[in-house]
Amino acid sequence: MAIPSSELILNPDGSIYHLHLRPEHMSPTIITVGDPDRVDTVTSYFDTITHTVQRREFKTTVGTYKGKAITVISTGIGTDNIDIVLNELDALVNIDLETRVVKDTHTKLDVIRIGTSGAIQDNIPTDSFLVSDMAIGLDALLHFYDSTAIQHYDMQKAFVNHMNWSPQKSEPYVVTCDRDLATHFMSDQIIKGITATNIGFYGPQGRVLRLQTSDPSMNEKLGEFRFRESKITNLEMETAGIYGLCKLLGHRALSLNAILANRATGVFSKQPSKTINELIIYTLDRIATM
Repeated sequence: MAIPSSELILNPDGSIYHLHLRPEHMSPTIITVGDPDRVDTVTSYFDTITHTVQRREFKTTVGTYKGKAITVISTGIGTDNIDIVLNELDALVNIDLETRVVKDTHTKLDVIRIGTSGAIQDNIPTDSFLVSDMAIGLDALLHFYDSTAIQHYDMQKAFVNHMNWSPQKSEPYVVTCDRDLATHFMSDQIIKGITATNIGFYGPQGRVLRLQTSDPSMNEKLGEFRFRESKITNLEMETAGIYGLCKLLGHRALSLNAILANRATGVFSKQPSKTINELIIYTLDRIATM
């Protein structure tokens, strides 16, 4: 059955609505970054560039690195934007845009996030690299989808009880990365951890400027949480949404974090650009050998 034009929105040139991409602009490997300017940082290492387009915060460049075709796209900040990006990327490969019918053959994408993050454990140094083995979503995105099969309810229940989670907030959800993909990116340079995906940067991450938070001890409790000897290591704003939607859509996902701040010790990196660039090169070299 054809998907109505109100649900699958296309531009006059046939490109997908928000991203302004067409199927020929896609590659099996996708790198997501938050900042549109970081797309150019990543692709500055490319051997070739074949296409670039930007619409609002969504900038995409397609090219090759060491012979590997890669699409780099900026998502902006937050899981609301992740909802747009991942649904539209999936539509480009798994829906015939001319007939508006889901294809019989599913195409699987590898979606790799290169992002920045703040650690909440005092033994995680700034300028280190961390892979998110699991993510706890403190937003509500996944609850808008039929997602019960991919959520880890034992851990979610333990987290809610430990945090004394307010019923006024959305119920946390827990999802995992693609562990086969993660294995390829692991090395002695990488810390493995559990990432909390927050719905905002200030209050939702325990930052106080002029507004007091509803739970002043939230970050302390996050750092103290344990589940089967695992602990929450860092905070950011996209990973849980990426993991959840990729699992539902049948794609592989991994989030690689440059730790620029340690919230437990109050330290911020003295070389954030250098750290981000080193993580970009590390990620590209790992992708090239996939």
